[in-house]
Amino acid sequence: MSAPAIERRLRALGDPARAEHHKRFFRTGPGQYGEGDRFLGVTVPQIRAVAREMKDASLDALGALLRSSWHEARLLALVLLVRAYERGDAAMRETIYRLYLANTDRINSWDLVDVSAAEIVGAHLRDGDRSLLDRLARSPSLWERRMAMIATAHYIRRDDFADALRIAAILVDDGHDLIHKASGWMLREIGKRDRRAEEVFLRRYASRMPRTMLRYAIERFPERLRKRYLTWPATNDRPPRRN
Repeated sequence: MSAPAIERRLRALGDPARAEHHKRFFRTGPGQYGEGDRFLGVTVPQIRAVAREMKDASLDALGALLRSSWHEARLLALVLLVRAYERGDAAMRETIYRLYLANTDRINSWDLVDVSAAEIVGAHLRDGDRSLLDRLARSPSLWERRMAMIATAHYIRRDDFADALRIAAILVDDGHDLIHKASGWMLREIGKRDRRAEEVFLRRYASRMPRTMLRYAIERFPERLRKRYLTWPATNDRPPRRN
């Protein structure tokens, strides 16, 4: 099915009232991170249902969808690219990876990054050189920086934390709330598997971490330990002791 035909399928599912809500939720106003993005008003479950219908769409069609002005079309393209990557042979995966990196300017919202970065970028770099993550983490693009952090979820799920900790350190002084949330989220995921590994990072960086990043990182900690991190170093000379 062609990209225009797939878009027509999405349009048939659209809801104008929901589209207006999405425009507010994804901060599309002037100066906001999603400025100018357009929505049809299609839900994520509906998009995933369409993805099942379109599972054999060509890469050309998915590339065209990824360049669509409609948010839901780009999300659908990414859901399908992730599935194609998981099923594909080495050549297919390389093609999808290169398509993804050539279109990072169209993967321009936190939900688009979060549905795809670990499954395509993280997965593709798993057995090779991961230095691209460092380059993305230093990008002027908010979305490429978030890609770098979210891509490391692929390794965290395999108890491999080094890349996530390194990228979080690069991003610890980032000025954007969406990076603070992503970094804190990945640190929290590390802590769920190995709290000591997370605390080594926190003991070094907690005093300069943005508050949102710190709160996300320690969300699952025991209450007493969480409070210690929230008040250190303002009221303590030493890092919090583990509980």
